[in-house]
Amino acid sequence: MIPIRVIVTVPPYATFLEDVAAHPIVNGLRLNTVMPIQGGPGPVLERLAGLGKRLYVDLKGRQLRVVEAAVPPYTAIRVSHRVKVRTPVDAWLDAGRERARILAVDGDRLILEDGPRRVVGPGESVNIVSPTLEIEGTLTDTDRAYVEAARALGVHDYMLSYVEQAEDVAEVRALDPQARVVLKIESVRGIDLARSARATLGRLMAARGDLYVEVLQPHRVLAALRELIQADPEAIAASRILTSLAFGDVPEEQDITDVAYLLSIGYRTLMLGDEVCLRRDSVLAALNLLEAIAGEVRP
Repeated sequence: MIPIRVIVTVPPYATFLEDVAAHPIVNGLRLNTVMPIQGGPGPVLERLAGLGKRLYVDLKGRQLRVVEAAVPPYTAIRVSHRVKVRTPVDAWLDAGRERARILAVDGDRLILEDGPRRVVGPGESVNIVSPTLEIEGTLTDTDRAYVEAARALGVHDYMLSYVEQAEDVAEVRALDPQARVVLKIESVRGIDLARSARATLGRLMAARGDLYVEVLQPHRVLAALRELIQADPEAIAASRILTSLAFGDVPEEQDITDVAYLLSIGYRTLMLGDEVCLRRDSVLAALNLLEAIAGEVRP
């Protein structure tokens, strides 16, 4: 059996987290900081840190996210950072399933030719795949509040989204000198950084959801996954793992073979994302299935 370790995304107020933390293949918990909480981050972090597993605070960094709901018909979306990019250019939403044309940029407002025919909600990620893209700043005010609260509790493990340069990691360590940072690689520039720095700045993560969109040609995600595990043999694979269990009790075949592929090329730590972790039954089923798949794959 291939040894497998799993990091579980934890809904901050879920009542079943003790059961999840007790599962034998769980070795870490991840708090997605876009999840809504009441009051400041301190009480939530204190509760999660008390579950006895390493707690990773997932900072959003320079990842572009929607900051206020856009209700159709609309022609603009506000995002988490001020940006510059040569227009017109395409924006991708819903993990690359929807495309919108950006005609102009006004600071943190993306002015669209035509938006998706649905409400675009706060927290959704937006991918602008262009070599001319410039994103102003790295950490958000929410990120800084979480680092301050985590440091006060003695929690020093972070994930940092959309890392593209060493300065991104340095900004976290300036706030918490004891910070241990997992670099979420989600773009071509991020792959370039991983290729040059390898694991010297921190452990790498193949954050496949955005990475799949950012490599432009979908099949190139395969080379990206191989490059990252070669750059860091302890790299983590994340995003879209066993997502079918979020919608039914029976997993889809491609979910099983997807996990087997990740294990076969060397990944030994996987991270379950938000959707499959919202219910006790789905997250425990995913953990049991991951353990079973690991028993079927040969090194």
